[in-house]
Amino acid sequence: MKKIYLVFIVLIALTVSCTKNFEEMNTDKKHPVEVPGETLFTNAQVALADQIASTNVNLNVWKLYAQYWTETTYTDEANYNIVNRTIPDNTFRTYYRDILVDLKEAGKIISKDAALTPEDGIAKQNKLEIINLLNIYTYQRLVDIFGNIPYTEALSIETTISPVYDDAFSIYQDLLSRVDNAIGALDDSQGSFGSADLYYAGDVAAWKKFGYSLKLKLGIALADYNEGMSKAIVEAVAPNVFASTAEDCKLVYTKTTPNTNPLYEDLVLSGRDDFVPTNTIIDIMNPTNDPRRPLFFDTIPGQPEYTGGIYGYNNSFSNFSHIAASIQVPEFPLILLGYTECQFYLAEAAARGFNVGDATGLYNGAVKSSIMEWGGTEADYDTFIAQEGVAYDQANWQEIIGTQSWIASYTRGLVGYNTWRRLDYPIMNIPEAPESDDGQVPKRFTYPVNEQTLNASNYFQAADAIGGDVESTRLFWDVSAVPAK
Repeated sequence: MKKIYLVFIVLIALTVSCTKNFEEMNTDKKHPVEVPGETLFTNAQVALADQIASTNVNLNVWKLYAQYWTETTYTDEANYNIVNRTIPDNTFRTYYRDILVDLKEAGKIISKDAALTPEDGIAKQNKLEIINLLNIYTYQRLVDIFGNIPYTEALSIETTISPVYDDAFSIYQDLLSRVDNAIGALDDSQGSFGSADLYYAGDVAAWKKFGYSLKLKLGIALADYNEGMSKAIVEAVAPNVFASTAEDCKLVYTKTTPNTNPLYEDLVLSGRDDFVPTNTIIDIMNPTNDPRRPLFFDTIPGQPEYTGGIYGYNNSFSNFSHIAASIQVPEFPLILLGYTECQFYLAEAAARGFNVGDATGLYNGAVKSSIMEWGGTEADYDTFIAQEGVAYDQANWQEIIGTQSWIASYTRGLVGYNTWRRLDYPIMNIPEAPESDDGQVPKRFTYPVNEQTLNASNYFQAADAIGGDVESTRLFWDVSAVPAK
């Protein structure tokens, strides 16, 4: 771990001026100074956003698992082969090493910083709580990907190199407690990271809203597992979550490398034509003339209709609609958690009978927000929402909300995949040669192969605890059955 940070420090050093003043010439070059905690925090923010945004099949296959996109020539990943490229290993490593370790080290360094005034002390505490919130966000993603994971002993290489795997529900409970503590400790009378915060520019009030919205996300995930607990959580936070898309937590990339959206790197700079939109999403959006289609997809010459590649099969890039050019620009933003997503959670909560407002109004607001944030108009929304199959229907709320929430999460694969796992909609297609153990759409990632040798005892205990380390094992919160195709 120390070697990793030494490399990072050297890279930082290479970006500064080569001018050697008296102080520099008297610095011991064999013992580099500590990286500022703010720098590590920024680095973690970029690594987290990049991991979510990327469609590199070595690192992130959630746009495939959510069946937004499918592959053209090489279809292993769309057929759920995640072992050949060791995708679980790469995912595990990215979240723990590149995100959580940097957040932990940022917190350790900032904790040691002297606070010369009471105002400095408040700003310092704000920084630590913001780090805590991103830590919570990251751990929820890891649980939602794998199930039981290293948590209480994770990142403690000084005391153990073989961390135990904690129970997933117990982790959720602790995350909920931690988010409460963070919300309570944030003090917006002072600032925090300032420009080092790439999401909110140090706006503490915005981070507090993020905390409430994150708790909503954690709470609604428990609805089928523990309805009473979910209801209490969601009802308590509902009044305080994001109130508009202006409050979204996002990273806005730049037009110049190396600060461009990974989608630009994967889809444009790579020079490859590896992906097309799927028949899954286009066949759902076409019958309703969904106004988001030209914002999601580009048609091809001679083919005015939107057509999707068959999920999990070989698809000629030239025969199907393409991913919209607007998504492939270098500055395309990445939303980590936003208003539209939260509105769908609240609509779902209302449909379940939670006291958070009117289900129809919340659902309509969520759909409208999605259309508007993608560049549609109010007239587009008015026409769209009036259609049968789109208009809210309490008798079929899982299908109505699940499908529209899934569409709204386009480009954020894990969010859409989670919606499908929780609400069982929309109906997914089965690929040509599925390599999941049951031949169906996977319900989770298998654990990294390396864990079977490097942390064998804890790995096998975790596998037994969740019901087997296979792709068909459901997470603790995924307790309902997917309808038959």
